[in-house]
Amino acid sequence: MPDLSLEIDAGGDRGTLVAGIDEVGRGPLAGPVVAAAACIPPALYADPLIAEVNDSKKLSIARRDAIAARLRETVPFGIGMADVEEIDRINILQATFLAMSRAVEALGRELGTTPDLCLVDGNRLPKLAMPARTVVKGDQRSASIAAASIIAKVHRDAIMIALAESHPGYGWERNAGYGTAQHLAALATLGPTPHHRQSFRPVREAVSAVRTR
Repeated sequence: MPDLSLEIDAGGDRGTLVAGIDEVGRGPLAGPVVAAAACIPPALYADPLIAEVNDSKKLSIARRDAIAARLRETVPFGIGMADVEEIDRINILQATFLAMSRAVEALGRELGTTPDLCLVDGNRLPKLAMPARTVVKGDQRSASIAAASIIAKVHRDAIMIALAESHPGYGWERNAGYGTAQHLAALATLGPTPHHRQSFRPVREAVSAVRTR
């Protein structure tokens, strides 16, 4: 379970503003990549809510949604996104970094100042205006990163559910744009939508197939 050890080591309990950053949506064939940055106030370090925070992938949908709603009410956070056009233009890694930097900027507006330190899930850092460090498997080690992962996941899932209403058949309300069998079958029969990432091979192949029909 993630805890606040990294935040406390960085001085989070002594006034240092420590933010956790995570992203969701690097792998899907459709939709934006979404990042969140969250800064847990010291007053909440002992709150039972923080003990419930975990890697978003290890929580049921209902539990994740409930925790996200409570986090959004009590924890300063920011959300950043990079859309499909940006993903195709600059590649998914750089688009992820862009979403992370936008999330930190949004968090700064919420806080009224910039974080003193950012803990970033993974092993590569985006370009940020403040000190940052990577944390491998950070959503399993840092409560701040895990909180960000939950907020980002719930936000992106809501986007994909909304897109599924206007683009039925791909199963986005269930697969969130990942390349499931249903999604790939729909790509073959229905073709790609404007929300598909044409720089991803299955989508490129679907575009090529449509052009040769």
